[in-house]
Amino acid sequence: MHRSAPRLSRILACAAVPVMLVAVGCSSDSGSDGKKNAGSSSSGPAGSKPSEPTVEPAKFTDLPDPCTSIGKKTIEDLVPDAKKKGGTAGGSTDLSVRSSCSWNGLDDQGVKGSQYRWMDVGFTRFDSDQSLGSGAKRATADYTKQVTKAKESEGAKKVAAEPAAGIGDEATLVTYGLSKTDEDFVYATVVARTGNVVVTLTYNGAGYAGAKTPSSSDIVKGAQKAAKEAVAAVGKTEQSAGSEDSSPAKGGSDDTEKSPEKDTKKDQADAKGDTGSEDSPKSKATPKS
Repeated sequence: MHRSAPRLSRILACAAVPVMLVAVGCSSDSGSDGKKNAGSSSSGPAGSKPSEPTVEPAKFTDLPDPCTSIGKKTIEDLVPDAKKKGGTAGGSTDLSVRSSCSWNGLDDQGVKGSQYRWMDVGFTRFDSDQSLGSGAKRATADYTKQVTKAKESEGAKKVAAEPAAGIGDEATLVTYGLSKTDEDFVYATVVARTGNVVVTLTYNGAGYAGAKTPSSSDIVKGAQKAAKEAVAAVGKTEQSAGSEDSSPAKGGSDDTEKSPEKDTKKDQADAKGDTGSEDSPKSKATPKS
């Protein structure tokens, strides 16, 4: 009888062990399920967070040489007796983003007076940016600004603007007249956008020493022809991208091939002279009466 009591205690203790294990197992499972549920509920919103849309890549990654963007024959026709047939390049800190070139000439026609012509072409390229938008969108905004700028030229008279068909993705022709150096100048500016590049071409002329003022239609035709060639030059940069052998050589003309520092300084000095000659060609060459 004395041995039965301890034996009964051991039996009861062993019987209690499975109950405790079952209880622990249940509490452990419920805890893990709770954590899983909590984790899944907390990770749900984070996983469904919308991502920012990716902007469209820029179409063009480079610009053509502005001084060779217009054909030599076109320059000869539009700017007779150009002082510098290869053009004068404008200053720029990055020619792949912004560049320009200009030409001017005074065609002496003896007793019939002289004809003065000036032309300038400029390129501006915009890269795609996640915060600023695609290159094409940024170029469209600048295109609108350049059209407004042309229409608001200081001293402009009889300003008119109209779409210019067949030039780039979109283009606007702005015409007006200006009186300076005691002569009447006729202006035509074509602002065009092709992809993420804006092309601005200005062409103007005047008659000196009794010569007739050029007709507006002739100036407009010349500006549109040159603008088409400039836009086509931008398109060639896309075709030659990624191939160094086929990329157009910059500075193809005799006047722009030289690269020594002294020639660069000389070009910069000539550029200043060209800017001044637009307003006062008499200071560069006096027409014979």
